[in-house]
Amino acid sequence: MNAFKGKAALLALSIIPLFASASHWSYVGDEAPEHWSQLSDEYKTCQQGMNQSPINIDTTLKAHQHPLEVHYGQGPDVVINNGHTIQATVEPKAADSITLDGQSYALQQFHFHAPSENTVHGKHAAMEMHLVHKNAAGEVAVVAVMFNVGAANPELDKLWSVMPQDAEKDATLKTAMNINTLVPADRTYWRFSGSLTTPPCSEGVAWLVMKHPLTLSEAQLEKFTHTMHHDNNRPVQPLHGRVVVE
Repeated sequence: MNAFKGKAALLALSIIPLFASASHWSYVGDEAPEHWSQLSDEYKTCQQGMNQSPINIDTTLKAHQHPLEVHYGQGPDVVINNGHTIQATVEPKAADSITLDGQSYALQQFHFHAPSENTVHGKHAAMEMHLVHKNAAGEVAVVAVMFNVGAANPELDKLWSVMPQDAEKDATLKTAMNINTLVPADRTYWRFSGSLTTPPCSEGVAWLVMKHPLTLSEAQLEKFTHTMHHDNNRPVQPLHGRVVVE
């Protein structure tokens, strides 16, 4: 059994579906985001949902939140090109987690979108990383980190060096990663209630968008976008009265 199949149970928890369903939706053409709800009854929430992600972060409410508590140790061991993104999976036994509202949320995987899915005052970042977590009740929390073009990111190089160029391929990481360095040192964030940003667009997801971006080089960004062949971001969705707190 190859590494990808060996991770099937874990990946079933993913915010990005397994690439077995990659043909059922896309970011371009007849299966682009504006058509997702028409592709399957399971995807109806993509259009009918009232708490969809991503969003444009503009007006916020002060709530005096505590900085994010992260407990990342052991890094990922497998990198997957699932046809929609580049995703790094984390072993279920790993202790990687965040603490939110007094509960522990275990890290499942992290993946990337270029340009960013969430926007700030109407502006996209060059790339956005989503660290996907679940608690014991199965509730999902996503930590989003923005990347602007600037200095090269050495931790991303560890992923990019083995990044599969073809969909439905995986690779083993050659150098251990420190996931902590992929989260800004200043861990203040915007928070809102949203959804998965891919089909089936399920709602009830706690979103924490880090206020302070990291950087990646132009070459790193180009390698990712070349591998994806096109932008892989869902357009921002209406707030429908939701409040973003900080």
